[in-house]
Amino acid sequence: MTDSDLIPDETFDYVIVGAGSAGCVLANRLTANPSIRVLLLEAGGSDKRQEITIPAAFSKLFKSEADWNYQTTPQPGLAGRSIYWPRGKVLGGSSSLNAMMWVIGFAADYDRWAELAGPAWSWSSLQPLFDGTLIPVEEQRDPRPHTRSLLEGFQQAGYALEDANLAEPDGFTLTRVTQHRGARVNANQAYLRPIAGRKNLEVRTGARATRVRFEGTRATGVDYRHGGRMRSVIARAEVILAGGAVNTPQLLLLSGIGDPKELKKHGIPVVAASPEVGRNMRDHLVSLLVKQSDPGTLFSAESPAQIANYLFRRRGMLTSNVAETYGFVRSDPSLATPDLEIIGAPASYVKEGLAGIPGHGISLGPILLQPESRGTVTLRTSDPFEAPIIDPGYFTDPDGRDRERMLAGLEICDRIFATVALRSRTTDHYVAPEGSEKLSPTERWLFALEQLSHTLYHPTSTARMGSDESSVVDSQLRVRGVSGLRVADASVMPEIVRGHTHAPATVIGEKAAQLITDTAPAQLAPRS
Repeated sequence: MTDSDLIPDETFDYVIVGAGSAGCVLANRLTANPSIRVLLLEAGGSDKRQEITIPAAFSKLFKSEADWNYQTTPQPGLAGRSIYWPRGKVLGGSSSLNAMMWVIGFAADYDRWAELAGPAWSWSSLQPLFDGTLIPVEEQRDPRPHTRSLLEGFQQAGYALEDANLAEPDGFTLTRVTQHRGARVNANQAYLRPIAGRKNLEVRTGARATRVRFEGTRATGVDYRHGGRMRSVIARAEVILAGGAVNTPQLLLLSGIGDPKELKKHGIPVVAASPEVGRNMRDHLVSLLVKQSDPGTLFSAESPAQIANYLFRRRGMLTSNVAETYGFVRSDPSLATPDLEIIGAPASYVKEGLAGIPGHGISLGPILLQPESRGTVTLRTSDPFEAPIIDPGYFTDPDGRDRERMLAGLEICDRIFATVALRSRTTDHYVAPEGSEKLSPTERWLFALEQLSHTLYHPTSTARMGSDESSVVDSQLRVRGVSGLRVADASVMPEIVRGHTHAPATVIGEKAAQLITDTAPAQLAPRS
């Protein structure tokens, strides 16, 4: 394909690639100025489907048309398994597929961002943006009695109960969810639907970006496929990438920004040498123990009574986000702050969520909050429609501390299962690892670690921001080595937060909008 094959498009001030947690925010905030015209490109389609609206149905979206449906390379630390990575390919992005957990993380995590990327990213600077988000965050509508037993079990195991989203969390809580009256609210519903009448915003779905266009080192627009044809659009001010920690580095590389050696291998001309594009990946790994329980869990969520309860009252099991409770613990009591999260669900969550719920059960699992292992996103080919190579590098840290901490977390989960509150709800039978009550505890934990661990769907840091020259973007989220190009999504996190990524990704979008608005008057020359 040559440039002459492209269908020329109209001109916009800003072109945003990706209508996920950050992209929807940017489209809303930038078009509050009626003189600024914005085009938002989304590779996926509409979010108007029941599985998105009904909270407990999110795993039914896995491997659907709303999912990029990625697979990692085989992971030696996980018995050579390739791990399934769902990512939202739909309006709202992964906020349309996630478990709706609004878990901000620790204030200290954002202060660490400030150390690495400047004071604009400190907790004191970002807290007002968390408070001002348009995403509704509510208490659960109808948590299961089994979740109450989990909270009692946490206490009996020696852990405190506390409110959600404290600045320094150190205990367990009921999950606060991104819902309104028992239905999911994604980024599209919160930020785009209320402004559907704005004439200065155009949202194009089914629009797959293939390259950022440059004149020299200035980004001037985007090439994309839409309606079966290749098109181009001009950005007068900036192109903003908001495709997430997989798609953003892939698009940067396809556009000539990355490690020159990798670009040369794929025949891509170098626009800017930036070797860290696609590197430094961090992800939250979770491993689960599941015990058979008495009835009343989400195994019954699709019964006629529960469907009617949801449709007519917006109550019952279908309002569940599945992971109804969580808390922060230490793998080693001597640690100053928690390094693990323990997640609890009144459901048998097995086989990466792809096989349905096999029976009544309770799931408990540790999450490694700040892994020392690093992963990569690299190009498979120069074909923009080929999925990139995703290698999370689970358990590749040289001293093995990631593995040790996860094993400690599994031991904590079994200790919680041994409390009176949980013994009254569960049998001795392990649904996962199946039949492992016949194994020694150490054997069970090792099996769970290697055979059952999977992503918690939080990849970050593949286009990290920083004050150092080797960072991919600077403190203003501008891509180094070029002009007219920014990144605003989870890929810019210099380090992964000890929380979940939807909340900080939303706030990254809010902060990016502020940064752009502050400089927009100087960037935009009058239209001729």
